[in-house]
Amino acid sequence: MAAISSAPQPRVTSGRRVRPRPWVARLLLTLVLMGCDALAVNSAFLLVYRWGLNANPELQAQLTASGPYTAQIFVLLYNLIFVSTFVAAGLYTLKRGASRVDEVFKVVLAVSLGLFLLYLANALLSLGLFNGDDLPIDQQVVALAWFAAITATTLLRLIYRSMLTLLRQHGIDTRRVLIVGAREPGRLVLATIHRNPRLGYRIRGFISDTTPVGEVVDDVPVLGRTQSLGKVIRATQADEVIIALSGRSSNEVLDIVALAEDESVEIKLYPDAFQLITNNGVSIGDVSGLPLIGVKNVALDNPINRALKRTLDIIVSVLVLTLSSPIMLFIAALIRLDSRGPVFFAQERVGLDGKPFPTIKFRTMRVDAPALGNWTTKDDPRVTGIGAFLRRYSLDELPQFMNVLRGEMSVVGPRPEQQVWVEKFSQSIPRYMRRHKLKAGITGWAQVNGLRGDTSIEERTRYDLYYIDYWSLLFDIKIIIQTAIAIVQGDNKGY
Repeated sequence: MAAISSAPQPRVTSGRRVRPRPWVARLLLTLVLMGCDALAVNSAFLLVYRWGLNANPELQAQLTASGPYTAQIFVLLYNLIFVSTFVAAGLYTLKRGASRVDEVFKVVLAVSLGLFLLYLANALLSLGLFNGDDLPIDQQVVALAWFAAITATTLLRLIYRSMLTLLRQHGIDTRRVLIVGAREPGRLVLATIHRNPRLGYRIRGFISDTTPVGEVVDDVPVLGRTQSLGKVIRATQADEVIIALSGRSSNEVLDIVALAEDESVEIKLYPDAFQLITNNGVSIGDVSGLPLIGVKNVALDNPINRALKRTLDIIVSVLVLTLSSPIMLFIAALIRLDSRGPVFFAQERVGLDGKPFPTIKFRTMRVDAPALGNWTTKDDPRVTGIGAFLRRYSLDELPQFMNVLRGEMSVVGPRPEQQVWVEKFSQSIPRYMRRHKLKAGITGWAQVNGLRGDTSIEERTRYDLYYIDYWSLLFDIKIIIQTAIAIVQGDNKGY
């Protein structure tokens, strides 16, 4: 079997096609699912509680004697608690092909935990917290509400899954898949996917080092060798790569994973029998009974996380642009007085999925600076007098919050580079293109750790990849606070 070359391959070209990201459809579908869950749990409790009031006159009298906003406060707590428990149970991050039994188990867990927390919150209301009364509830209502909520949620989720299957048959929420390996393991993966059309997988082709390119295996073409995996991913606009090989060394498999990682796709490994028996430390999931090992995905592939990050971006950028508008006008005047040329400087940089976009900054260099060099160094002679001050306190980057509002950048993320440097670094630094799995940022984890300007690209990349792998909303807020402190204290050391 042919060996896989570990030599770095060029991964970016100026004519690179940008694959569409289906996160918008996933976000809408997730919101629909959340709406189904909210309808189920609210309807279940409302119907059971109305029945309880009719069956128990004492409960009716207690409700009448309670405060005017008791029911409203309880409903608000009810929904907040249930959203939290459903999210915590992973009911909005279920993988394709996940077992219905597992889903029902998670529903039971989330509803049970939610009612327990709600019971505690209602008890706290009885102590006079929030200046409210507790909602009168008896044990029979709680037990029936628990059963009704589980039943209603399960039924609505079954209807939702049926609707999702129909949508996938019409090309909505589908996944374009490449299978690496055209022998027995790869063909087994293909057969399993063909038996389960509800998954919404669309097989684009095989990648194989043993079967001739162009040959058809089980009605699916072989599109290329493993060395050309990135090129085939871009040509087919694949969303997912399933590596189904046997008898390969770990280094060979890691080489293939590295090639796929650079292309912003989801990666799964189908282990051979030996791996299944001996590797007890690996977390193995399944797609309709097919065991697959998932390579760690970017947290921001989750549409809910994307929505949270985008919300934070909009809030921060609107606040910054609003509060800094007088300062920006003053800076613009200083730039015009300091040197001839435009106030703003726009330059094409590489962002999400390798897509170029124009970054907007205050001009801090002479007009002829691009002709004198592309890389900024300490004490760069091209920097103007006011430009040095703006760079030290990162004031030149204030206009980039317009890029954030336009959706081209994020407040926090890997700093964008020019196309020429991306092409160079992607050929010499392992996993460099993984930085482009999310939007470029105004600040980042590397920057708050002192890696700005003419510093080690390898070290910056390590910090950027750490941020990508361990992203959270709190992590973003921490970086924003650290950046603000560094700017105020003059510790940014930008140039």
